Amino acid sequence: MLRWRGLPRIRVRNTLGNRLEDFEPLLPGVVRMYVCGPTVYDYMHIGHARTYVAFDAIKRYLVLRGYNVIHVQNITDIDDKIINRAREEGVDWREIVDRYSRDYFEMLRSLGIRVHIHPRVTEHIAEIIEFIKGLIEKGHAYVAPSGSVYFDVTTYPHYGELSGRFHPEQWRQEEDVLREKRHPFDFALWKAWKPGEPYWESPWGRGRPGWHIECSVMSSRYLGEQFDIHGGGQDLVFPHHENERAQSEAFFGKRPWVKYWLHTGYLTISGEKMSKSLGNIIPANEAIRKWGAERLRLWLLSAHYRTQLDYSEEALEQAGAVLERLRGAAEEAGKLLREAEPEPGLRGETLAAVQGIVDSLYGFHEAMSNDFNTSKALAAVMEAVRLFNREVVPRESFTGAAFMYTLLEQFDAVFNVLGGALGPARRAAEEAGLVEPLLQLIVDVRTELRRRKIYDLADEIRSRLAGLGVQLLDYPGGRTVWRLRRGG
Repeated sequence: MLRWRGLPRIRVRNTLGNRLEDFEPLLPGVVRMYVCGPTVYDYMHIGHARTYVAFDAIKRYLVLRGYNVIHVQNITDIDDKIINRAREEGVDWREIVDRYSRDYFEMLRSLGIRVHIHPRVTEHIAEIIEFIKGLIEKGHAYVAPSGSVYFDVTTYPHYGELSGRFHPEQWRQEEDVLREKRHPFDFALWKAWKPGEPYWESPWGRGRPGWHIECSVMSSRYLGEQFDIHGGGQDLVFPHHENERAQSEAFFGKRPWVKYWLHTGYLTISGEKMSKSLGNIIPANEAIRKWGAERLRLWLLSAHYRTQLDYSEEALEQAGAVLERLRGAAEEAGKLLREAEPEPGLRGETLAAVQGIVDSLYGFHEAMSNDFNTSKALAAVMEAVRLFNREVVPRESFTGAAFMYTLLEQFDAVFNVLGGALGPARRAAEEAGLVEPLLQLIVDVRTELRRRKIYDLADEIRSRLAGLGVQLLDYPGGRTVWRLRRGG
């Protein structure tokens, strides 16, 4: 008889406090996630891809676990870098934005990343101005003689808690800017206009938003005054996210503004962080054309999102070999589901092999539930592939193929790398009538949860099945019957 274990509780490592915490969204069943998107002044590189793929996988796993996820990822379409690039090329700044926005969207499309809302700074100027006015009225910001507006860091007592550091000397600013600020470490909410720059009218004169204010305004516009996950690269923790947190909690008067802060580690080349000054940038769309989107995704997810990931052609070659093994297992599972005969029971080495695949399925969820550890999740799946190829395929076990298919389907719901390889297996599973036994398995797990008086999770399973058109009827004695609702 196969042994089952319930799904583990999801835990995340919160950058704020650097501790592992149980994941409990502010609204039951709904996860609101904001990820800092690109400043569109140059081509996307694989460092950008690393962050966006990581949060796509996090979103996908939360959806797999039954959450409804709202994913917002901004586009910074006005910034010093955009203005400077336009000057260098002698073109309008909007041409720069359009060119590199297209590159960004092409990268997302190729990598299979779907973002629900893509707000742009220039579409939210009025809301940014109102936010700044509110900070001034609350005593957290002030207008300088130039017409620039600054946030007064001394009015927010929790500054530095997110990053764990507070070093004013890290600001490199022009002397005239330093002179007009009350404190050297105050940061700009609104930048006064300079000749030749684009501008918008405001109560303080012509100007444009500072960098940090945009994310506070756009995230709260679409996710509310408090939300669950704020993500981005590790390089954004300080000062960008530190400043976002300060101005948002000061404005809304609520803590926490964000419940969980998650940050991806650096992507390096030969141990050095990618940078334009070193000339070691690898454009994302070039890498996709060379290696393929699925292989690049698999490599990016082969390391835990918080760890440093080093680029090498050898690593991409190895990812290609792993991908072929995964696709081969999917094809073999489909073949067995079409051709093998269902066993009346499992015994001996076949039982042990199938139990190993079941354990790998739990291992996949255990890894993903522990701060979305895609590295260990992939290792669990590859252990199942090894068992499947060595023990299940030679014995032509229908049951083993069914469990291998289930594992690969859940794996690909998160990693999104198998492409059409699961198609034949999915059709074979449907033809073999696996829907009914899988539904019964879910019902059996729910029955055990009720027996253990874990009613909240049992009710959640019932609710989610109802949303899929499956009705559960509970009878005295603990017996449960399921019914499929047809039509309407």
